[in-house]
Amino acid sequence: MPIWVCILIFIGAFFAGMISKVAIKPAWSTKYTATWSEELGTKITDISYGEANKFDLYLPKDSTKDTYGLVIYLHAGGFTSGDKTDDENMLAWLCSKGYVAAGINYTLRTDTNNASVLLQSNEIKEAIPIVVEEAKNQGYNIDKMTVAGGSAGHALAMIYAYRDAQDAPVPVVFTFGAVGPSCFYVEDWGVYGLDQNTEESRIAAANLFSVMGGVEITPEEIQNGSYTEKMKPISAAEWVSKNPIPTVVAYGTCDKVQPFLASLRLKEALEDNGVDYKYYELPHSGHGLQNDNRISEQWMESIDEYLNKYMPVN
Repeated sequence: MPIWVCILIFIGAFFAGMISKVAIKPAWSTKYTATWSEELGTKITDISYGEANKFDLYLPKDSTKDTYGLVIYLHAGGFTSGDKTDDENMLAWLCSKGYVAAGINYTLRTDTNNASVLLQSNEIKEAIPIVVEEAKNQGYNIDKMTVAGGSAGHALAMIYAYRDAQDAPVPVVFTFGAVGPSCFYVEDWGVYGLDQNTEESRIAAANLFSVMGGVEITPEEIQNGSYTEKMKPISAAEWVSKNPIPTVVAYGTCDKVQPFLASLRLKEALEDNGVDYKYYELPHSGHGLQNDNRISEQWMESIDEYLNKYMPVN
């Protein structure tokens, strides 16, 4: 399979999943969303970090507290599209609860650059201390944080929580999200035909994983299994034992974008390492989690519960 075909399929599927997720909004979801207004606080947009990226900061109305919890929410878009503004309603809801909230952009892969998931994850790592410092400059001292996201943003959030939390400027006390790929084993990626153990499938796997991992992977490395070490830097499930952050996640068993089998490895890692976690399987849903409303509601209820438990607003 030519590399461009493999990449286009992956990108197209992620984009379709993102569209389906934002297009369908059940009634219960209004409890976990808000429309931004100045009554909620102050929004500062397009604060620069790095060479070309920006973030938005949402500051709650009450600025009198000694310390605040910070929630980072990273946008979806298949690592190739999307923007921090896509999550304004989520960020506004978090701010309405009394948290400092931030949406962070990262370099998107395009036809003219070779941005990888590894690069994007490192950009998020670079951005977070700047977010914390900017909040302090605005009079909001951060003492703990949560990192979260959806789809591609969820993958990046998990990488930060499990791989990079030990380097965070404040303790990472919680992570949440949905349908983000947590690891890269060809046997799990059957939705893209990478599990066939043929020359064609090994070439396709090497191409796709090279693009995502930001490192050259050969079909021979796919065959002998050595590719897994090269994919470890962006495989969040592989880092759980190093940093057992409380976790709430949701995955659709019918997902044709993020391979559901990969999420089972995350679940196993959370269980084996004694993490305080909740893992929701939606048996009739794909990447948009659109067909199991009651379970989706339970997932959001758990997110709210864990926020209140690990980042109480005093």
